[in-house]
Amino acid sequence: MSRGLAEAGTRARTGRVVVLLAAATVAAIDLAAKAISEARLADSSVDLGVLQLRLAYNSGVAFSMGDRLPVGVIVAITAAIAVAIMVYAWRRAPQAGWVERIAGGAVIGGALANVVDRARDGRVTDYLHTGWWPTFNLADTFLVTGFIVIALLHARPERTTDTATAPTKDHAANPPVTDHPPQT
Repeated sequence: MSRGLAEAGTRARTGRVVVLLAAATVAAIDLAAKAISEARLADSSVDLGVLQLRLAYNSGVAFSMGDRLPVGVIVAITAAIAVAIMVYAWRRAPQAGWVERIAGGAVIGGALANVVDRARDGRVTDYLHTGWWPTFNLADTFLVTGFIVIALLHARPERTTDTATAPTKDHAANPPVTDHPPQT
């Protein structure tokens, strides 16, 4: 096996491991926070100023949309979306930078944590309340933040070493060559 192929294989494995570790970490943090919230916030809330810790449940998807759909349909749809995100992140990981890998893991971990939580009892546990935004959880925060980071990374112009280091041309000193003589 050539050295280039070995390095590409190592980069692919490393990229995928980073995505999986980030996803597992995010899912574990969120599921633990949901369990603690259910145990500690059942009969109370905690005021942290701009943010309150307040237990709520969401039987729908974002902003409680679809809350009248059967649980199995919501779980199937959200699981399918999570799988699509995982496939994309798995394929993209070898070419992605560290930030994109971690952001992809955050999206996957947040999606999986919400699917696992919903599959248990048909609803997602929310505990972060602002008063001006619907109550949400850490998984939602990881999902949205990861998507924003990935979108920003893909929106920026590509920089290559050829264009970044290429000398500028002085067009006045070297006019372009054409088939037409200059007009006088």
